[in-house]
Amino acid sequence: MFDRLRFLFQLARAHSIARRYFITNGFDGALTILGLNMGFYVSGGVDVAVAISACLGAAIALTVSGFASAYVSEAAEREQELRELEQALVRDLEDTAHGRAARLVPLLIGTVNGFSPFLMALVIITPLWLSQAGIALPMAPLEVSIVVAFISLFLLGAFIGRVSGRFWLWSGLRTLLIAALTAGIILVVGG
Repeated sequence: MFDRLRFLFQLARAHSIARRYFITNGFDGALTILGLNMGFYVSGGVDVAVAISACLGAAIALTVSGFASAYVSEAAEREQELRELEQALVRDLEDTAHGRAARLVPLLIGTVNGFSPFLMALVIITPLWLSQAGIALPMAPLEVSIVVAFISLFLLGAFIGRVSGRFWLWSGLRTLLIAALTAGIILVVGG
């Protein structure tokens, strides 16, 4: 089954698209959760349960939005490409590998796009869950969650650097700078 999926992904040239969607929406998810946590921090903090619920709500909204938008746009693109190929070959391709790829790849790309912000959110709010479970943390749970968000964004940047063939540290520092600017703006506006 995985070999078949890999074949359809290769046939549709979708690896780089899925990777871009993962990075883009993962970045959006991480920055959104950082923004929420910074807002909670600037406002003097909130109950951990409230922070978890708000972050999960945002993550679920980003997941649904990410899946739906990527699926709809990719399905339209794949359908158009399939029709153009059918016209060029003067043949119906619905029951071929190309037809299966046109139907399956949008679902897979939508799933990647949808679940990347959710996964990032789960990682970032883990300190909040740990605190809620009674596990002692080195700082306040909200502050640890903010640190985890910065680390997550740095790692996404490092991954971008690796994919692009650039020095991973510079790419990681660039996304870290974006996170710091975002946090700084929230501190200034909220403070």
